[in-house]
Amino acid sequence: MIETERIKQLRQLLHEYNHNYYVLNMPTVTDREFDDLMHELQRLEEKHPELYDSNSPTQRVGSDLTQGFAQVEHKYPMLSLANTYNEQDVQDWYESVRRGLEGEEFEVCCEMKYDGLSISLTYENGRLVRGVTRGDGVYGDDVTTNVKTIRCIPLVLNENVAYPEAFEIRGEILMPWSVFDDLNAKREAAEEPLFANPRNAASGTLKSQDPRLVADRHLDCYLYYLLGETLPSDGHYENLAEAAKWGFKISQGMRKVKTLQEIYDFINYWDAERKNLPVATDGIVLKVNSIRQQQHLGYTAKSPRWAIAYKFKAEQAVTRLESVSFQVGRTGAVTPVANMDAVRLAGTMVKRATLNNEDFIKNLGLHIGDYVYVEKGGEIIPKIVGVDVTKRSAEAQPVEFVDCCPECGTPLVRYEGEAAYYCPNDTGCPPQIKGRIEHFIARKAMNIDSLGPETVDDYYRRGLIHNIADLYCIQVQDINGSGNRERSARKIVSSIEASKQVPFERVVFALGIRFVGETSARQLARHFKTMEALQNASLQQLMEVDGVGEVIAKSIVAYFHNPANMAIVNRLRDYGLQMQLSSEQIASATNKLEGKSIVISGVFSKHSRDEYKAMIEQNGGKNVGSISGKTSFILAGENMGPSKLQKAEKLGVQIIDEDTFLSMLE
Repeated sequence: MIETERIKQLRQLLHEYNHNYYVLNMPTVTDREFDDLMHELQRLEEKHPELYDSNSPTQRVGSDLTQGFAQVEHKYPMLSLANTYNEQDVQDWYESVRRGLEGEEFEVCCEMKYDGLSISLTYENGRLVRGVTRGDGVYGDDVTTNVKTIRCIPLVLNENVAYPEAFEIRGEILMPWSVFDDLNAKREAAEEPLFANPRNAASGTLKSQDPRLVADRHLDCYLYYLLGETLPSDGHYENLAEAAKWGFKISQGMRKVKTLQEIYDFINYWDAERKNLPVATDGIVLKVNSIRQQQHLGYTAKSPRWAIAYKFKAEQAVTRLESVSFQVGRTGAVTPVANMDAVRLAGTMVKRATLNNEDFIKNLGLHIGDYVYVEKGGEIIPKIVGVDVTKRSAEAQPVEFVDCCPECGTPLVRYEGEAAYYCPNDTGCPPQIKGRIEHFIARKAMNIDSLGPETVDDYYRRGLIHNIADLYCIQVQDINGSGNRERSARKIVSSIEASKQVPFERVVFALGIRFVGETSARQLARHFKTMEALQNASLQQLMEVDGVGEVIAKSIVAYFHNPANMAIVNRLRDYGLQMQLSSEQIASATNKLEGKSIVISGVFSKHSRDEYKAMIEQNGGKNVGSISGKTSFILAGENMGPSKLQKAEKLGVQIIDEDTFLSMLE
């Protein structure tokens, strides 16, 4: 057989073996045989680079070439579901569907609500072309390269079955319990921060800039909704049955029912049986099965009327409190953590739980040695919800909150209106230093997309960085170390260098001044125009800025009066970061929208939502999220939410389109 034919044959075989192993759980070859075939394909593809195929099985291992994720607009908005927590709410939804369909009979598809990261997969001509996260429901991150490393997601569909030329299938990216437990055990041994739950771990993994890391963490994926212009059936349940034939991993726990009692039976069965599942679930999803009926029922502004999520009640267990330790978060908040005898809860062994703050401990009346009730809620973060005082020892001592930071020894402070105690040593406390650096490199700040929390922690431990300014001293040889990371090292250094062009308002946000968010940073930058003017502003001058109150103003003054902060700002200025608005921004600023509060809604064709928000602020207007009698007008694109439209009409708020808005700025 000629080599080009052998490449095609190997690709087909390995896709089939992947499907048998990861989707059907029925391996048909040994691991050794699979690896041998994979190595053979890799050798042949290296000899024939002209036959490169991005969907080859060899591409699942990942590479180190991924850049920052691009934002992609969803063809169909990814809306969230309304939640319910009891049978009465389920009955109310069922009756609302009956009324909406005017008595027409309907079926309900009952399925598991998996607790992971929502994903949208697009296929064209049987090949995976794009994987996008939910994002804000309108735009998501293009994570195609990382998605391709997940073995149960088919790169190429089974050629022996018929499927639409183009379609989208949605599902949930998950980290199995076994992988999660193993990952956290390794992180604990390495003294790295633990993931709070499998969903956070899956999300952090999928959004990693290193596809090799994604491949190594063995994520799973269950698919639950098919969209397209030419679907096989009007039935949602039937469409998923077809998708399973195409090679997708579909939950075997789905059931199609007609009555409320059948829905309740399904909920009660899985409320107990879910403990035996290999992945995290937190409820049941109910969907009207007919797509025609779904379209008739339509949507509210936030969720479909034809579907609802039933959330399971949190699980509880009883165990003994051994001790309380205190952790310092990235913002300096000190959180007490209960250390307990290990107890099995919701599929995992739990030995630690959050205690929130000092008031929480006092309200519980917690003593060392107490037997406590531990609960896992929707977030899957264990928490103590009660104490069995009948089992308390007479010698038990009450839990006392610490007075000084456990990391750096600085006396703690409690700000007015805050429940938490904080370490005020934000320039010398290690967790806070790393937290400020992580904030600084974030996408909405300096957008140094080649770095992440794990890299920051590594550089800090190695002494490469002690504050945000140190990033601009990093050289390729500092990162390269033994010499096998030059490509990624150059990419990181280039990304840091490119951040010097980030506009001034994002530099202000990136500084991480307490209480100064993205919006207030923009307002401050546009009001004062230069860093020098901002750092010299008085409390009164700061409070003249729209959206800046006394708390934010005091925090800004305190920040710039700290010599350590000023030294960092001066270094950043010397390294060439943008310390003032650009001449273009100053020249294009107008007051054409001054005094106007504007709501943006819908999908736009000429500019993105973020671009329109920037235009509004650049011309003196104010972006607001909800409609009220004070709203000046709504800038509306296509698919504006029906509830917003109804509210605007009720309040008499003007609705304008893109062209009208742009003409206002001419």
